[in-house]
Order: sequence, then C-alpha cells, then structure tokens
Amino acid sequence: MTSPESDERGDLTLRYEDGTVRLDGALPERVRSQLLDSTSLEFESDSRSETYRVPAVRYADLLEALRSIGEDGGQNLRGTAVDDRVLSLEELSRLESAYTLRDYQNTALEDWLETDSTANAGDLAPAPRGVLELPTGSGKTVIGLKAIERLSRPTLIVVPTIDLLEQWQRELEREFDVPIGRFGGGEQRREAITVSTYDSAYLKADSVGDRFGLVVFDEVHHLGGEGYRDIARLLAAPARLGLTATFERPDDAHKVVADLVGPLVNRIAVDELAGDHLAPYDVKRLEVSLTDEEREEYEKNQDIFTDYLASSNIRMTSGSDYQQLVKRSGNDAEAREALLARQRAREITRGSDAKRQTLETILDDHRDERIIVFTASNDLAYEMSERFLIPTITHRTGTDERREILERFREGTYSRVVTSNVLDEGVDVPDASVAVVLSGSGSEREFTQRLGRILRPKADGGRALLYEVVSQETSEERVADRRR
Repeated sequence: MTSPESDERGDLTLRYEDGTVRLDGALPERVRSQLLDSTSLEFESDSRSETYRVPAVRYADLLEALRSIGEDGGQNLRGTAVDDRVLSLEELSRLESAYTLRDYQNTALEDWLETDSTANAGDLAPAPRGVLELPTGSGKTVIGLKAIERLSRPTLIVVPTIDLLEQWQRELEREFDVPIGRFGGGEQRREAITVSTYDSAYLKADSVGDRFGLVVFDEVHHLGGEGYRDIARLLAAPARLGLTATFERPDDAHKVVADLVGPLVNRIAVDELAGDHLAPYDVKRLEVSLTDEEREEYEKNQDIFTDYLASSNIRMTSGSDYQQLVKRSGNDAEAREALLARQRAREITRGSDAKRQTLETILDDHRDERIIVFTASNDLAYEMSERFLIPTITHRTGTDERREILERFREGTYSRVVTSNVLDEGVDVPDASVAVVLSGSGSEREFTQRLGRILRPKADGGRALLYEVVSQETSEERVADRRR
C-alpha cells in the first residue's frame, strides 16, 4: 500500500478524519454494494461530503474487506487503485526490553500475537487483537511492555488512574530509550509512545486517532462503560491489546470490549499460579451474628425494602432493576424510603459490633504481618481507622498523602492500612500477606482484585490469607456467595 506521506493520489483514497475512515474518490457499484452488505463494517454514506465512512475502529476490517473484493492484495479493485493514507505514524527505532518473560507470560503474549490476520497487508501488519486475563500480581504490565517491544510501533497505553499512569510511565522510561508522552495529570504531551488516562483519552482520541499503530488498554474492563467505548471506536490503531484480571462482566459489557479490542485469547486463573509464581493462599469465611438490637433494626428496614419490591413488581435481578428503582425514587416517596431502608440495613450488616470485634482479633493474631482491610464505604473505613489507629486511604485521600501512606506501608513503618475501594485496582500496592474483606459487593472482579493484593510471592515462602467477615442470616450472605 502507498505510504501516508505519498503525494500520488489513487482513484480511491482512505483518510482518517475525526474518528472515522473516509473513502474519497471512485467506488465501483459492485464494491460499494459488497461493503454495504457487511454489517460489521458499519459502512455509511456521508451526504455532506458525498463520501463513505466507517468508524476508525473498523479500519483493519475495511482493508481486509477491500483485499477480499479486489486484486493485488486490495491495492487494485479491478482498475480502481486504493491509496491508504489513514495512519500517520512516526518513525520508531527497534525497541528492546530487558525483561525475560516467564513461561505463562510468554504463552499469553504468543496467543495474542497469533491472532494477527494481516499477513501481506503492507503497512498495516502486524495487527493482533485480543484480551489477556491474568491475576493481579502476575505481571500484566511486563507482558504489555513485551508486546510493545515486539511490534515496535507508535503505541498508546490507556490506564484508569493517575497512579497507574505514573507506574507505566516509569516502566516505559526505564525499558525504552525513547521519549514517553503523557495525557493526564496536568500534562498533554504526545510522543510515539504515550500513556494516557481513560478520561484524557476520551477527550483526545479523535484528534490523535491516526497516530498510533498499537493501543494497549490496561484494566480493559473499564472500556465497557458507555462513555469510554468511544475511545476504542475513534482510534484507527489496527493492533489492540487488553489487559485485565477479570474480563467478563455480569452486564455483558465484556461483549462490547471483545468487539472493540478483540476476544479473550488467554485466561490464567489464580490457582494455576499460586504456589509457583504467586503466593499460595487460603480464604477463610468468618460468619458473625448481629446483636438483638441490630437484628431488630435490620429486619425492620429489610421488610420496608422487600415489601416495596413486591408491591411494585421490581425483582432486583439485574443492575437495570436497581436503576429503575433509583429513577422511581425521584418522584415516588415510597421508592425513596425503600432505598433509604435498604441502605440502613446494609450499614448494619457491614459495620456490626461482631465485625468490629472480629477485626480486632484478626489484627491481634497477625500483629507481625502486613494487613490490608477492605470496606465497602468511606464512612466504615474512617470508623475502623479511628477505632484501631490505622491509616486510611479513600477517594478523599489526597495524592501526596496516599503516596506517603503506601511508602510507609512498603518500608514497614505502617503494618496495616484500611481502605474503601481505591486499592482494588489501578494502584501499585506494596506487598501484604493478610487481607480482611470487612464488607464488599457481590462483584467477582472486586473479590479477585482484593485477593490479588496479597499474592506476590513471600520471601519466606509463606502463605497468603484472606478473611471474609460476613453477617449471618442477612442479605450479606447472598452477596458473599455471588462474588465467589
């Protein structure tokens, strides 16, 4: 194919424009009809410019379709030459990383590389696409670095948090002797290798969508969110890699991710690595009872909630059912009271007296070990912090304070920390050997991420231990069962 810099115009020219690939010039009726019949291309006519377009995410699929229709590998559609000017990539010297992959990491990388279907596709190749699912602590970032090295093409890495952005930036600068760009945290500087937050990528994708041949989505499950999907749609990068500890989502958003990034091509469960590459671990479920006063208050509020569900025919079997209840609460006093009652019942189960006593026992039994205590709310995290004199990290914790707490935890000045949801992912958490889930959601992803925080191999070869503290005979039992 002709390079993007070529001044020689063909009869059909492909260009990148505002998150789409525009087809300019002659398009034979036979070719047009075949492309229109391909629903996966999302091929549309643009009456304003009298051209045809496909979303940038379909760029590689468009070239594949043109190749299958035409002659000479798609460069000639029975007399109509194709001039591909979509990508505008900087020259990038061959990248080299000092990392050596473990066997399971190398297998995952090769499984991804083997998805490439662009043999003999000129400037497009290689273009593997797919998602790798590996446990927290198993070295997903290292696999990402080796993928960038293997392709050695301008690359955009998209991450959910500033902490991960800075972690990736440090790794990229250490491994590759090239400038590293950054979108996020007050900087908007593009280089051939650039790392960005999802928020910044959402704002910039249409303006830089032709500048990268590879995009790496760290914690790729975030891409299933309604707004973030546009990032993948607006980028023309033909090669795509998703990294996550938990790919599937109960709302089927993982199917959207598979469409935009590629299918799940390699999955490794925690148990496959525990004992060899990750610490062996145990999970202990400790069931505790409510006091008589807590039980009475819990049952009263739970009855208010369930009675309303029964009278309104809301079954609460999916997230959409909960959203329906929230919408009703805006102008329905009974719906609002039901939501408030549900919240009061959950607060009782999450912060019962027995849970506080159990946590005190756990902290005392493991006084010489590093411990992370997970809660489902900021209020409970602060309450436990004050009661047991433990530093806490929540969404309200400033960046500098968070770094100081984690650094002191890493060096051993602090031996325990309590948090709400901010240490589940997107933060480089120092090694710990004990985790306590004092309260949480029914999300399997959340549980897997919390377990992953204690699975780095121990210097003494010891086992990691995760405690689940669950209030008996309450809705919390069903929540705990779902996440397992």
